[in-house]
Amino acid sequence: MDNKEILKNFNPSTSMSRRDAIKFMGISPIAASVLASTAGSSIAEASEDVSGKIVIVGGGAGGIMALSRLQRAIKNPDITIIAPNEVHLYQPGQVFVGAGELKIEDLAIDNNNYIDQSKVTWIKDEVKTFDADNNTLVTRNGEEVKYDFLVVAAGLQYHYEAIKGLSKEDIGKNGITSVYLNDLEKGTAKGATATWEWFNSLKEAAKTGKPKVIYTQPNTPIKCGGAPQKMLYLSADYLRQDGLSAEYSFVSSAGKLFSLPDIDKALHEVQDGYDTIENKFQHHLKAIDVKAKKATFIHAWDEEVYDEDFDTTETVSHADTVVMDYDFIHVVPPMSPVDAVMNSSLISKAGWLEVDKHSLQHTRYKNVFGIGDICGIPMGKTGGTARHHGPILTQNLISAMKGEELKAVFDGYTVCPIKTQYGKIIMAEFNFDGPAPTMPLDFSKPRWMWWAFDLYMLEPMYKYLMLTGRF
Repeated sequence: MDNKEILKNFNPSTSMSRRDAIKFMGISPIAASVLASTAGSSIAEASEDVSGKIVIVGGGAGGIMALSRLQRAIKNPDITIIAPNEVHLYQPGQVFVGAGELKIEDLAIDNNNYIDQSKVTWIKDEVKTFDADNNTLVTRNGEEVKYDFLVVAAGLQYHYEAIKGLSKEDIGKNGITSVYLNDLEKGTAKGATATWEWFNSLKEAAKTGKPKVIYTQPNTPIKCGGAPQKMLYLSADYLRQDGLSAEYSFVSSAGKLFSLPDIDKALHEVQDGYDTIENKFQHHLKAIDVKAKKATFIHAWDEEVYDEDFDTTETVSHADTVVMDYDFIHVVPPMSPVDAVMNSSLISKAGWLEVDKHSLQHTRYKNVFGIGDICGIPMGKTGGTARHHGPILTQNLISAMKGEELKAVFDGYTVCPIKTQYGKIIMAEFNFDGPAPTMPLDFSKPRWMWWAFDLYMLEPMYKYLMLTGRF
């Protein structure tokens, strides 16, 4: 039995014994190192005798992790979770489905394995409105729910409609794809399967010419900021394996490939290994003419202008319109919190859940906390960040329930496993202070071991350790 099959034999609905945990760690030195790096992050099980009704909003990774940790930490907890979905997706796997490495059925996670309705109240609905001033929310079906403490784990939403001329129905047609497109409530990922078909259509087109391919990155924070480049490099490598190529354009609203200089440099070197990749920075996608296969971008940039007469420098903003022809295009849509949060007093001026970046406590409503993608912190809309949020949120929420000072501090950890080709990943781990690699290796170097970890090890760890609050 291989390592992947051994891990899949673990049952998430039952406890993992110490022996199983040791066995798990023994399967892979990478897993052991990752587990060791977070040793001590969990708190003692059922050690806190506190009272108060906790409501968790969201049934994805953040909501399930928060639920599991709070249940394990509090004696006789009073917890209600509000989430319409009985299934959620293992979203890191969507890229692997898009690249033909996983099947769509590998991504579905049954929330019934993690939400014990004999101990937790599960309202299978969405929140329509929040009234944080009165510790109340109302569901889509009109049910009013009171809380003493609120955990917002509602995630984010995709705005394909913000791109003029594009609709969700266009994904998978006319050379257009987007690996992000999914229906979390139903546990489906149309975008991932459409992208794998897109890979193969692109390869067929490259057999008779050099198709023009565009990969976009919007002017909003996005889930997994490296995903647009992952799709670029994987599709380019998929062609390269057969001696084929295309004219690739990475068109991004950012000003560089990556915020960390070492990773940025490494990614430019990765691009040098492919044929004809053109970067267009400070461009965001405004419209698509689906039939004519034309993409319209707004190119916006600032220029420092020196005035000799007054010996002053001022910033002058510029913007122009750029139209690009394409044969194939991978679209990453603008993203935002869900409407219920967007339309509430919980939102910040920047448009995200207003939480302190270290404590994860709302800056104005002290009985409200956030976890995961919806949080308005400087970085980290990744599953790895939500995992690190988990113990911080748990400890600080319990401190708030006790009326004590919040002492747990989130350091900003996030991780971006950038697939640079089939079989190679740059594992970019960093926090508010800069690089924060798990292992003492050059973290800017693409490595096969990170590919193996991400493809074979991370999903079982997610199911059996992260979602159960043990890691």
